[in-house]
Amino acid sequence: MSHNTARKLDSKNAVLYLPDGQSIELPVFTGSENEGAVDISRLRSQTGHITMDPGYGNTGSCQSEITFLDGEKGILRYRGIPIEQLADKASFVEVAYLIVYGKLPNQTELDAFTDNLNHHALLHEDMKNFFSSFSGQAHPMAILSAMVASLSGYYDAASTAERSGDVDTNAARLISKIRTLAAFSYKKSIGQPFVYPDDSLSYCANFLQMMFAVPARDYEPDPVVVDALNLLLILHADHEQNCSTATVRTVASSHANLYASVAAGILALWGPLHGGANQKVIEMLENIRADGGNIKKFVDMAKDKDSGFRIMGFGHRVYKNFDPRATVIRKACDKVLDKLGIEDPVLDLAKQLEEVALSDDYFIERKLYPNVDFYSGIIYRAIGIPVNMFTVMFALGRLPGWIGQWKELMDDPTHRITRPRQIYQGQTAVDYVAIEDRV
Repeated sequence: MSHNTARKLDSKNAVLYLPDGQSIELPVFTGSENEGAVDISRLRSQTGHITMDPGYGNTGSCQSEITFLDGEKGILRYRGIPIEQLADKASFVEVAYLIVYGKLPNQTELDAFTDNLNHHALLHEDMKNFFSSFSGQAHPMAILSAMVASLSGYYDAASTAERSGDVDTNAARLISKIRTLAAFSYKKSIGQPFVYPDDSLSYCANFLQMMFAVPARDYEPDPVVVDALNLLLILHADHEQNCSTATVRTVASSHANLYASVAAGILALWGPLHGGANQKVIEMLENIRADGGNIKKFVDMAKDKDSGFRIMGFGHRVYKNFDPRATVIRKACDKVLDKLGIEDPVLDLAKQLEEVALSDDYFIERKLYPNVDFYSGIIYRAIGIPVNMFTVMFALGRLPGWIGQWKELMDDPTHRITRPRQIYQGQTAVDYVAIEDRV
């Protein structure tokens, strides 16, 4: 399939009949994985009607070649490659290249990309002044979004999409610098000195070094932790047209630059209904522990529809059977916990909850299996990532997807500025009332 080109179903159109007697034939398309779509782009111009789809759950906003997922079958692929294969064999840097450029890099391309990331890891020294201006209680996502947006001011050639300059350089600059920004945000929040990046380390090891090293003692990232972080970032690298990705595309459609578009995506991800799910898992486990640690009590509450309690980290809005990412990450979770030998009552509760849910008919019948948020929250806690950094970690992983989606939109000559319609339900025309006559 050529870029942004759907295949039209042979000799088939959908016919829509409207109450006022109008009818319209609408083209029916199919994607490369046989997903069907009705093209309604001419509906308003020809009939005066629009569709209503709150949340756009049934609306295709674009054609994309990046990610395919099938929620019913539990399939997730980046550029056609199953997530299971990428998780088992690839590095995050390889996956980032795949998503942004559409193919896996050969060794020469990977070496050049890695060198480019190393070259751009440092921040402009003046940016450190920004960190000192934030409150000590500032959420790391607030800092991260602001700092990413501020990169536009340091790299003037990228200040607008039309002046974006070298997209390759901007992509590498952002993929590299976001881990430095994230680590500096954390250091700011705990009052420790910043740790500069080390080009001799891998992408993930370098981030862990900046997060956890201190001048007073040596720090060497544990290979098991490095591998787990690499896996987590891969699993989060893209996920089709979710809230934050749709936000990036919406902002980009105005021809905003890459940094501004990604900063908007970070803010969308910050919402607790999107990127905050793994944080909610740990907070739920903390509440269970504070209540006495009775797992059965909370499982019974979850079964009672009148209780208002929901177990976080189980089931998924898109995956109606199982989350393929959770299948992969479960093994890594066990490996990390066994290797680190952590004694943590919250993590013990997580394992108990997992065992109950996987064997309880209520959860099995409803396909409420642990999802990627459940296991990622456990791993992040185990390796020492604080809860308020969980969504930042999500942003690190999702960044290649945002960049790939931004680039795909900009490369599409048919793209238009996003402008949804609405159905107005407010007051009809009334006259202005002078202030002395108002009730």
